[in-house]
Amino acid sequence: MSDARSVRRWVLGLFLVGLAFSITLAESILAVLVGFWLLRLRDKAARVPESFPLAGPVLAFAAATLLSALRSGNPWTSLLDAKGLLLVLVLYVLVAALPDADAADRFLTGLFLLVAVHAGLGILQVVLCPPREPAGVPLLSRFFHRCDRAHGFFSIYMTFAGVLTLILLATLPRLLERARPRRWWTALGWGISGAALVATFTRGAWFGFLAAATGLSLALRRYWALAAIGGAVLAASVLFLLSDGVPGRLHKLEDPATIRERLYMWESGWAMFRDRPLTGVGPGQVKIVFPRYARPEAVRKTTSHVHNTPLQILAERGVLGLAAWVWIWVAFFARAGRLLGRLGPHQGRERGLVAGSLVAIGGFLVAGLSEFNFGDSEVVMVAYALMALPFVVERGVRHA
Repeated sequence: MSDARSVRRWVLGLFLVGLAFSITLAESILAVLVGFWLLRLRDKAARVPESFPLAGPVLAFAAATLLSALRSGNPWTSLLDAKGLLLVLVLYVLVAALPDADAADRFLTGLFLLVAVHAGLGILQVVLCPPREPAGVPLLSRFFHRCDRAHGFFSIYMTFAGVLTLILLATLPRLLERARPRRWWTALGWGISGAALVATFTRGAWFGFLAAATGLSLALRRYWALAAIGGAVLAASVLFLLSDGVPGRLHKLEDPATIRERLYMWESGWAMFRDRPLTGVGPGQVKIVFPRYARPEAVRKTTSHVHNTPLQILAERGVLGLAAWVWIWVAFFARAGRLLGRLGPHQGRERGLVAGSLVAIGGFLVAGLSEFNFGDSEVVMVAYALMALPFVVERGVRHA
């Protein structure tokens, strides 16, 4: 039994590395964790309702997605694109793998530290960005590809920003809760990750982070935190303003043409929904049908998503898919919110885990109003991992 537990700990450790650095590693280790989970489910005692949180809305969303795929113009292609549904297994395998709040806290701490290391590398990526990509060294060439915006070892800066936003918000209660002892490395890692988020130059992630962090600070009545967050962001911005090309990057963010293109995409997505309101055009089919719906005045005539998660769900899976998708988040916030209300002031660690999960998912949803982060596997896997934490805490509270 001790050997099996040791193996599971090593597998969980590799999964943390994958979440922080590599989608390929994360998905590979997820398959191993699913195997452990299925073996555990052979025991009837493990098949209890608390092991399957949010089962109703998750199954409803899966059913709506499959129905949409079958009714699309390319059923087989659409069914293949629906494989992202399997990522929700992250939620269930972690609820099973993390036995108590101590384990959940260690899991979040490990993920936080690994992401902070990745964030430090992302900062170096921008600061040391060469005028030309290094030739002959594949790893360096990939690392410094389009390095004017920090993307770390991910393929694009928006993915890096999404992961950073989730981890920063999930660990923010550790900085704000007075009952929890603060360690110096927590503030250091959090500051490095915040600076890396600035270096991604991703407006949607910035807005999601600031909206959620402001909400948490107000809810906890930590008004000083608002000034501290603003000052940290300003200090990080000054550092990157000293790098070549950054002023031009900031100017591009303010380009009205970029905003107009987003509006044109939203209009096209809404037109897709109006044509197929019940089940949408099908998962993964927006990129196929978009040229027919592109606005004449738009510069971009092709795209795989419309840079708005609810609208993308509506266009792909119709009103049935959107209703089920919204149900997932409403059910999560309702259940985790009730749990937070039951936790006492002496349960600082548990409160931090639950509050951090709530605020992180809130920031994730706000950021999704200007990008399709629900379609980003790296970001969604981290989101599901953080969603598991309140249910681990809830199980411990119930058993106690």
